[in-house]
Amino acid sequence: MNTPSYRELVVELTQADAQALSDILLELGALSVSLEDAQADTLDEQPLFGEPGHEPPHAAWQLSRLSVLIAGSQEPALLLGAAANELGLTSLPPYHVREVPNQDWVQLTQAQFEPIPIGQRIWVVPSWHLLPPEAPQDALILALDPGLAFGTGSHPTTKLCMEWLEATVTAGHSVLDYGCGSGILAILAKKCGATHVLGIDIDPQAIVAARRNSEQNLAEITYQTPDDGETGQFDLVVANILANPLKLMASMLCAKIRPGGQLALSGILERQADELIHTYAPWLKLSVWRAEEGWVCLTGQRPL
Repeated sequence: MNTPSYRELVVELTQADAQALSDILLELGALSVSLEDAQADTLDEQPLFGEPGHEPPHAAWQLSRLSVLIAGSQEPALLLGAAANELGLTSLPPYHVREVPNQDWVQLTQAQFEPIPIGQRIWVVPSWHLLPPEAPQDALILALDPGLAFGTGSHPTTKLCMEWLEATVTAGHSVLDYGCGSGILAILAKKCGATHVLGIDIDPQAIVAARRNSEQNLAEITYQTPDDGETGQFDLVVANILANPLKLMASMLCAKIRPGGQLALSGILERQADELIHTYAPWLKLSVWRAEEGWVCLTGQRPL
């Protein structure tokens, strides 16, 4: 009988041992480990990650399920036994093994990412797709593949910022995208007619991804880290980050806006909006431009 290319070892154990066992299994040669609530989809399921407007009630699941992908040549019981011994467990936790059918994993992964319509005429299109026939003739097409840097247009905060840029950018504008990630907002600003676009991110890996995406979209954009120190003011400043960093950066971001220019902030939960509005009040008046799925985009104009 042919040995399967891959097996999945499924283990259930208490929260105290789950993360440690995951780390040890990876050290011993497991290809990947995913962790989930063993009671998911039952009445005993425990929410772990907070939804917008709610804090998570638990720090970890009481009973966790580890799904461990291993090569078909590895013996699941021996691997689990070695990991349990390393962790100091006196017995093996409950487990079972599933064979993983051979598949074209690249094709399977690509199938999860379809073209995304946003706003009136924006389309985010992975490189392996054609533009759908329902797209308008004047569509703003962003060729963007999922990658390490956050931002493919699927998250509400990214969509809100994209819709704001589509509605706001006009030919000749200068735009600063602070916290540029994948570069999706900077690229869109350029395609909307902005003349000078600068993307800034603290993560050098994001800068590399953003530059690659800009080249793929034939968009001439400058990218740098905050330490590179380009000065100047912009017609439009957009920052899709998170509420706490946005509070800390209030004076800096507002200083980047020319008199009469506009600011857009996202990555903000609806319940955090009032606090952000208060924080930015010394420099400009913010208000909720639009909300989606518990997130908001705040906008304001710097006084002349």
